[in-house]
Amino acid sequence: MLSAIISLIYQEGDFLAFLLSGGITSAFGGLAYIYTRGAKLEVTKRDGYVIVTSGWLAFSFFGTLPFLFSGAIPNFTNAFFETISGFTTTGASILNDIESLSHGVLFWRSLTQWLGGMGIIVLTLLVLPFLGIGGMQLFAAEVPGPTPDKLHPRVKETAKRLWSIYLIFTGAEILLLWIGPMNLFDATCHAFTTMATGGYSTKQASIAYWDSPYVHYVITFFMFLAGMNFTLSYFAMHFRFDRVWKNEEFRFYLSFTIIFTVLIATGLYFSGGGGVERSLRDSLFQVVSIMTTTGYATADYLLWAPALTTLILVLMFFGGSAGSTGGGPKIMRIVILIKNSTQELKRLIHPNAVIPVRFNRTAVSGEVVTNVLAFLAFYAVIALISIVVMSGLGYDLETSLGAVAATLGNIGPGIGDVGPVSNYHDIAPVGKWFLSFLMLVGRLELFTVILLFSPAFWKK
Repeated sequence: MLSAIISLIYQEGDFLAFLLSGGITSAFGGLAYIYTRGAKLEVTKRDGYVIVTSGWLAFSFFGTLPFLFSGAIPNFTNAFFETISGFTTTGASILNDIESLSHGVLFWRSLTQWLGGMGIIVLTLLVLPFLGIGGMQLFAAEVPGPTPDKLHPRVKETAKRLWSIYLIFTGAEILLLWIGPMNLFDATCHAFTTMATGGYSTKQASIAYWDSPYVHYVITFFMFLAGMNFTLSYFAMHFRFDRVWKNEEFRFYLSFTIIFTVLIATGLYFSGGGGVERSLRDSLFQVVSIMTTTGYATADYLLWAPALTTLILVLMFFGGSAGSTGGGPKIMRIVILIKNSTQELKRLIHPNAVIPVRFNRTAVSGEVVTNVLAFLAFYAVIALISIVVMSGLGYDLETSLGAVAATLGNIGPGIGDVGPVSNYHDIAPVGKWFLSFLMLVGRLELFTVILLFSPAFWKK
């Protein structure tokens, strides 16, 4: 309905397409509500897995309707790919002429990411700790609301706080971008996709369309905020900065950002990539964009020196912080992996010593460490198998690696033929459906989707 209003404002012909899409979606929602009125309200863990996965699939299927009815993307496979890429905040696109789309369709693309961004925050902070997925128990105690074993009655209040932070950050970015060279429409759309770490742009050239240091720095700042645990943002907004700085994940997140920015900026400067400021700006923007899995681009990093492109590829396997809108393995898991590896060396030297892995000065249980290691192992195995699948479809190794890393990590642009100045338009339909599946798996923390393929899951 919001997109229909945008179409009316700009007097475009796809107003009825949005009304029809909204009507069909509402009709199915109403029928589902009527059909399930007598159902039990208890939700078990297995119910949670099914609800989360089927919910994201439902969003994506109904989200294709505006693209199909407006004629913006008449092919269903392409429309679904664009939509699930939006809701999972991946940002992988099949569009070759974005500027030709109507304002209503462009707004809808951005809106899918904005809704998906908050959806994943609520999911990771409120639902996944309850289900015990991916080591999320670690930061559950930091949430300004429920704990994993007590979702009600504070879950509603927590959701309100999270939405408030999200709205404040989005509004602030809209205002700051509008003050600069962007018009209000572009500022709104980019604020939506920045805070969701989604990366959809209203321009084919992405953020490179605006050769403005002001725009680049503003978006970089909000990408960094979106890649933080939103619980820490809550503490910061209440002037509890000590809680932010004491958080070990945040310190690693900041350290990785600085280290990779300095390395790439140095390489750009000495390889003739521009002056000091330009090298630093392009480096900082791309590092934050890739690590937070936003996927915006101000430069084609495939044209950089091979060593610098390799560093960008490495960043694709980091991800944002736990409890952020960023995808990927997450900084928290990377930190635990590093700590467990170093502690294992100490255990080999002192086999009788009890040397626990500590995170935020608290000993991490063996169950959580195992969970995190299992997640990373699954992530690596799925990535390797997926690269083989894409290679089997006829794509070169570089493109296969880039497409898998970018979709499984919810980044968007990869390397090879799906780099920052290319897109996924020429990927075969079966490849698009496979990559759509990877987007969903990566966005929902792997186990949520993979468990549904286990025969044991469906046994009573």
